[in-house]
Amino acid sequence: MFGLRKTLGALFKLNQVDEVWFDDLEEALIKADVGVSTASQLIQALKKSAKSQSIQNPTDLHRILEQEIGSLLQIIEPAHNPLAVNAVSPSPEIWLIVGVNGAGKTTSIGKLCHLFQEQGKSILLAAGDTFRAAARDQLKEWGLRNKVTVLSQEGGDAAAIAHDAIQSALSKNIDVLLIDTAGRLATQQNLMEELKKVKRVIAKVLPGAPHQTVLVLDGNTGQNGIAQVQAFKEAIGLNGLIITKLDGTAKGGVICALANLFRSQKEQDRTYVYAVGKGEKMGDLELFKAKSYAAELL
Repeated sequence: MFGLRKTLGALFKLNQVDEVWFDDLEEALIKADVGVSTASQLIQALKKSAKSQSIQNPTDLHRILEQEIGSLLQIIEPAHNPLAVNAVSPSPEIWLIVGVNGAGKTTSIGKLCHLFQEQGKSILLAAGDTFRAAARDQLKEWGLRNKVTVLSQEGGDAAAIAHDAIQSALSKNIDVLLIDTAGRLATQQNLMEELKKVKRVIAKVLPGAPHQTVLVLDGNTGQNGIAQVQAFKEAIGLNGLIITKLDGTAKGGVICALANLFRSQKEQDRTYVYAVGKGEKMGDLELFKAKSYAAELL
């Protein structure tokens, strides 16, 4: 699945483990977007284990590296299933979905819609991207596929759309409202201010909402993904992440870098990885599990 697996395959088939071998492994991890600091820490941990346990077999080191990555990723695995809408969830439960253009935001909303419907929940979609007609059309297409209503306007104010969507969800006793937003870069300050406004309006209409603010991040973004997470978190706060496009030749290592970023933070301040997207079909959204992701990565 991941590009890193192919690269490491040759390394772990070698008979000799020496300093050059560790250097090559570290380089492979860095190229897979694990990050320089994270890769260095993983290599040091691997060397320590190799020395203390007198390991020379690459197969055994593969197993230890998988354990080390799994332990690292455990930091950003939610303790409870964040994609389960249960009886104690607020109604409507408001999800604000953010991210840059091309990250797979609208597709992820369609997949979330399908997942919540499988739980027997009623869904309403709000097309809060007032800048791009293509984004509204794409969300409407997902609405048709999932047979749910999509509220949208041509132009207009994104905050007003969020306001109207919440009122509609309340009047119709909707279980989950998913609000799309315009894709924006963290450097587009005026657009980030608009996003803050959308969140303020949501909270004013329904105190305590949005209940989930989720950033959709392209798994191929690399280390720029770290900057995106930090910028959105600082601007509006984030509850979770959905990492997309982890199919084909995706490197997939950016999640390790994210885990290392949040390692020093208190548990309540961390941003957790909720799910990973591995394709374009409705069911191609999987709950993030640290150990299984580490196994797939390697």
